[in-house]
Amino acid sequence: MTSNPTPHVPDRPRSTRLAATLITLSTVLVGLMAGLFFAFDVSVMPGLAAGDEATYVTAMRAFNKAIDGNPLFGSVFLLALLAAAASAVVEYRGGRRTTALWVGTAAVAYLAVLVITFGVNIPLNNELADGGAVEQMTDFSIVERFKTTWVTTNIVRTLLCTAALAALARATLLHGRATR
Repeated sequence: MTSNPTPHVPDRPRSTRLAATLITLSTVLVGLMAGLFFAFDVSVMPGLAAGDEATYVTAMRAFNKAIDGNPLFGSVFLLALLAAAASAVVEYRGGRRTTALWVGTAAVAYLAVLVITFGVNIPLNNELADGGAVEQMTDFSIVERFKTTWVTTNIVRTLLCTAALAALARATLLHGRATR
């Protein structure tokens, strides 16, 4: 009986495993965010726009409250950037400059998502939340700002997240090739 010995595969350096873990984590997290933004683009916002203004305000307030108070969402939202940035640093230090460039590009695109969110979408969400009881509202101009500004910036967030996701996919491929 002959046995086939298993060839010895050297252990990958710790930084290579860390980089792979961080790229994978950031890819999943950015993918989740891209999916959330995309869902709002293609279903939630068009669906709300088809209804009346009071329903629009009530639903958006409920969505925002659910998201704002959800630690899982907050973790995914912020860790996507941190994982991508950390991955870029580890890849760069590991000598995988091209991979680091792709991950860094993803991090910058996702950072733009955060800037837009904190600069445009959250202030509009807060204005909507501070509008008083829906039953007593007479000025629904905030709904028009949502239908124009909020929806447009959400489309931009979707595109940026999708670009970041594509960059992370490329980085994953390059990382795999560089560490075989």
